[in-house]
Amino acid sequence: MPHRPAASLSPPGSASLRSSNTRSILAVPSCRSRVREGAGVRWDHLRLSADGADGADGAAGDGAAVPLIERRAVARTFDTPEFRGMTFYEVHARSVVNAVPKASRMPFRWTINPYRGCTHACVYCFARKTHEYLEMDAGADFDSRIVVKVNAAERVRAELAAPRWRGEHIAMGTNVDCYQRAEGRYRLMPGILAALRDAANPFSILTKGSLILRDLPLLQEAAERTRVGAAVSVGSVDSDLWRLVEPGTPSPRTRLQVCARLNEAGIGCSVLMGPVIPYLSDSPAQLEAAVRQIAEAGATSVSAITLHLRPGAREWFTTWLREHHPELIVPYARLYGSGAYAPEGYQRRIAARVRELAARYGVGAGRRGPSGHRPVPAPPPPAAEQLPLL
Repeated sequence: MPHRPAASLSPPGSASLRSSNTRSILAVPSCRSRVREGAGVRWDHLRLSADGADGADGAAGDGAAVPLIERRAVARTFDTPEFRGMTFYEVHARSVVNAVPKASRMPFRWTINPYRGCTHACVYCFARKTHEYLEMDAGADFDSRIVVKVNAAERVRAELAAPRWRGEHIAMGTNVDCYQRAEGRYRLMPGILAALRDAANPFSILTKGSLILRDLPLLQEAAERTRVGAAVSVGSVDSDLWRLVEPGTPSPRTRLQVCARLNEAGIGCSVLMGPVIPYLSDSPAQLEAAVRQIAEAGATSVSAITLHLRPGAREWFTTWLREHHPELIVPYARLYGSGAYAPEGYQRRIAARVRELAARYGVGAGRRGPSGHRPVPAPPPPAAEQLPLL
């Protein structure tokens, strides 16, 4: 039914939201696939450092550059409604455990990203710009042309066994979601988790996907040997808004059920409340509804981040805004100017309000994992630089 933005911490909008595709990411049925060798996508300009760090994924490394992909990608399409209009580029990556640039303010140094591009199709996704490194666009291509590192599990196992590896924490889901719809078919995460478990290597996962529950036994086994953390991303519990801005994801209710299930199983799960979208999900009532449901899910903690609009995401989000909320084009121009971030004062108000609500509803009750220690919370994506974590 039509939805109008509620009273906001910023001036409210007034246009109705329209329906959008709500694609499921549940288990994918058997189907036929079509394969093409060499799909016309050039990869030669993507480079790896000599030590194997994937520069295109934001890694930093020293030494002579070598090609990222030694052979052309295999392009595959599937004859099933869940993957209609999508192409998957199956590649063999030289490295999968990637270093975060030294200048980054992220609270982790290493990541694993088995996919590039994301079928969640979130209109605001900060990672959209990275698809341009593949000579694809940051809009529809990011949503429908997905790079799959089919040897990810094999590479993780090999890299964790390397003499130079020091067993540092690895964050997953910090660029694109490792439990997006493609994971239901390619099943890369079980092998990755098994490698992390066997190496007793600490890790965390941030996701909007429900497929993480498929791997719950592996997470529990890993948690007996090392520090494991999980977080789900739920920026709003407004179902009308969800259908428009995150059309390829499970509903917010489903994600909070995932949070509850993980916590019941002894895997400490927090909630990243992000992004809070100015004029559309930032009213006091909307923030309270979200934090209340997050508390009911038993989240170990909640962190709030405000929408940021970096190049790539900014253009795609503006196109969406012009279609669904043209009356907000000018307010957004005033709020963000030519930059990527909302004013610090606005961010502080959102953070303070969520902090107050978290305290009121008792988010986090000292939950502990099955091994008796507090699980490592999943690190937030780069947008978390805007606000202090709660």
